[in-house]
This record gives sequence, structure tokens and C-alpha cells, in this order.
Amino acid sequence: MNRYADGSAGDADYGRIGEGYALVRRPDPRIAAEILDALDGARTVLNVGAGAGSYEPVDREVTAVEPSASMRAQRPAHLSPAIDATADHLPFGDDSFDASMASVTVHQWPDLAAGLREMRRVTTGPVLVLTFDPVPPEHWWLMDYVPELFEVEAGRMPPIDEITSALGGTAEVRTVMIPADSVDGFGQAFFARPERLLDPAVRRAMSAWSFVPDGVVERFENALRADLDSGEWDRRYGGFRSLESFDGGLRLIVARR
Repeated sequence: MNRYADGSAGDADYGRIGEGYALVRRPDPRIAAEILDALDGARTVLNVGAGAGSYEPVDREVTAVEPSASMRAQRPAHLSPAIDATADHLPFGDDSFDASMASVTVHQWPDLAAGLREMRRVTTGPVLVLTFDPVPPEHWWLMDYVPELFEVEAGRMPPIDEITSALGGTAEVRTVMIPADSVDGFGQAFFARPERLLDPAVRRAMSAWSFVPDGVVERFENALRADLDSGEWDRRYGGFRSLESFDGGLRLIVARR
């Protein structure tokens, strides 16, 4: 297991890339509503790999687990402090929570199966995993500008059936459409706003970019900026600007015993 200076336990060093993360990766209310719906009537909720607290419900009793000190420090004051622990060794007894959740984090876990088994062990009700399908359901413009980014993600994001198999029981896989004006700044959220991806602070909040060589990033910036300035991007991809939402592969897995 990687253990960086700030405690990050996955493959990305959030002590290095995590600055300003909470400003970019804010919970989008429409995505949050789908998570709340899936939590049903759960009153006690465990959030594993909680990061800065995106998508934690504020009307439940939430216990958060996060190994990165940088991420724990960015949690807003209205959320409870996160416990320093990792998914594969949750410091709780069996059946401690009504529900548990993991929001766009399982691709970071060194031992995915162990982490998911731990979530199932400590949870009596639904286990929710918000993640991305490693195979994009639709071809979109960023794949043409920086295919290396998607090669990285294909190797990091676990297949959906691998997640459902490790959780056991029954699992429903829900498609979560991404709003064109999403306030959560993950990469696919900018399908209609290409200009935003020229901002290094925005890209820094997406861990996949930390695995792409500097030369590739420079090529991407130069190509996208030139095509936006010339109007070539809008001629080729302008239809994305008119979409209200997009299936970028975001999936909510709801597993029950």
C-alpha cells in the first residue's frame, strides 16, 4: 500500500495535488439527490474515502473515514471530523451502520475487494458506491485531445461487475446523468464547458491528470486553446454545448445483502 507523507493510501498523492480540491469538487445537488434517495431511511451512515466531504448527507448521523490529512483538513466546519483509517481496515464492529457510501474513491483503494467486504461487514442496509465505468459509454471530445488520460483511467477504474461481485447480495446499477452546469468539477462535468479544463487548478482536482506526463498536458493545452480561439472546437464539437446532461459513465451502485 502506498502511504504518502500526508497519509494518502491510494495511488495518488493528495498531499501534493489536493490543494484547493474542495473548491472545485463541490457536491452537485442533483447528484446528491440520487444518493439521498438510495440511502432510503438510513439514519447512521458511514462514508469511506470521504475526502473533503462531498455528498455526505447533512440530515443523518455520518461517520467519515479518510486517510489523507490534506483532505481531512479541507472538510467544512458543518461536517464532523474524519477518522484517519483506510477502507480495508475499518475500525468498527459488525453491523455498526444503517448504510455506507463511497463516492468516486474505490479506484484509489489498494485492495478493492477487502475494502468492499469491510463496508459490507459493518453495514446492515445498502452499500452505495458512486464510480465511473472504465469503458466510457459515449465517445466525447476530450478523448480526442488527450487519449492518454482515458488510458490511465481505464487502468484505475475497477469494472462495475468487479464491484458488485465483491459486495455480494443483490446490486442495482443506476446511470447518473451529468448536468451541463454541474458544480462538481470532475473531468466529465465539463463536457459543455471546454474552457474550464484549461485551468490548472481545475485539472489538479482530478487525480488522473497527475499520472499524465507534462509534455502531454502541454500538448493538450496548446491544442485545445488553439481550437477554441479559431472556432475549430465549436465547429467539431459545438453540439456538446447544447446538451442539458450527458452520460459520462457515472454510475451509482446500490448493493443489499
